Amino acid sequence: MRTSLSAAFSAVLLVLLTVLVPVSALSAWVDLELDDADRYLAAVSPLASDPDVRNTVASVITDEALKNIDVGPLQETVAQFLRETAQSFTTTEAFQRAWDTANRTAHEAVTAALHGESGQAVTIELAPVIEEVKRELISDGVPFAGLIPVRDTSITVLSADRADELRTSFQWLRYCSVWPAVGTVVLLLLVPGLALVRGGARAALGAAAVVGGGFVLGSIVLRVLVATGRSRVLDQVPGSDRDGAAAVYDALTASLRTTAWIVLLAGAVLVIGGVAGRILTARRTMGR
Repeated sequence: MRTSLSAAFSAVLLVLLTVLVPVSALSAWVDLELDDADRYLAAVSPLASDPDVRNTVASVITDEALKNIDVGPLQETVAQFLRETAQSFTTTEAFQRAWDTANRTAHEAVTAALHGESGQAVTIELAPVIEEVKRELISDGVPFAGLIPVRDTSITVLSADRADELRTSFQWLRYCSVWPAVGTVVLLLLVPGLALVRGGARAALGAAAVVGGGFVLGSIVLRVLVATGRSRVLDQVPGSDRDGAAAVYDALTASLRTTAWIVLLAGAVLVIGGVAGRILTARRTMGR
């Protein structure tokens, strides 16, 4: 009877941790990173040097400029020249400043889309970037630079439809805040501790192995959720924006992927340590 209850408790604990680990990571991520403007900016600011982002921005700037430029048979040559010039600009400190400014505004769009009442797409507005490019090109005497229009131009990183689908989940995760993570830590400490008091070292080692198994399974679920989310988010992003949107998504979820690996490693240590400890304890008992 006691063995059956122990097995049932282990199964419940395993399932609970498998669910609790990804929920803990996601709710803490929403509360501590996605909702915090400074941490959001810290995550996406380095993307100013990402090749995919630079290529996307250069392409958008070139396409916008060409809408106001018509030089007949030289159009392709001018387009290549403007693209190379815009690409060169994305390596400057001025671009970094413009990128940071654009992303501070983008964070407001993220907050509104995921926590607001009505759905809207999340975009990175490139008008400040284009304005900076135009100013720099005019200053350098680049032909046709004065014809570059400065108007609302953006990279879509989350469509309105996807924002609508995700809103309820994000609001729930925001409500949970860091409490699921606190509950996970409590279980990590409490379950082996109680097992030690009630059943001794061997029971505590078994409990630690079960907790570790829950951590391993939970980390796998978290990694799958991040990968699935990436696929679904990018599925409705326009093709011209997809590389840039993918870079933004990967930057924002980098901490989740790191968390998944850390939890997986911790879980594996607990499983191996718990199982090995029980085997050694059993051998010592049999040798007496």
